[in-house]
Amino acid sequence: MLRLSRKMLFALEAVVDIAYNARPEPVQSKEITRRQGIPQRYLEQVMQQLVHAGVLKGVRGPKGGYRLARERRRITVGEIIRVVGAIENAEDEEDGGEGQPMTSDLGRKVVQPLWSELHETIMLKLDSITVEDLCRRAEGAGVHSEGRERMDFSI
Repeated sequence: MLRLSRKMLFALEAVVDIAYNARPEPVQSKEITRRQGIPQRYLEQVMQQLVHAGVLKGVRGPKGGYRLARERRRITVGEIIRVVGAIENAEDEEDGGEGQPMTSDLGRKVVQPLWSELHETIMLKLDSITVEDLCRRAEGAGVHSEGRERMDFSI
């Protein structure tokens, strides 16, 4: 089930940060932590999963970091949410699950289907929003981009 956890929001913020501050060299996680205030303990775990899912590319070495694995218009918010949701579902199962499943007729036949419909509707909406869309929103909102600051247009 969909729940916009802190980890999901941090993952989304980190991917948009990488896209929005893109430059020739990879973006280091410590830069994302500095710019967005995302705790390092959340970031590293999520970044590795996003690399594994093909959303990001990890670059090793002293100047290593992360890049988008695809064009930002080809990465959706829904894809990022699903990657983090899978991590959280695995953690929930390790902790013994989210609680009791609905056992009453009202729960199984009315409440659970309603929640499933809402979940599908929300995921369809999130699948229609790309990282490119969020970068445009950031630009429209006047959010500073360090990547653009470092661009050199001299000839």
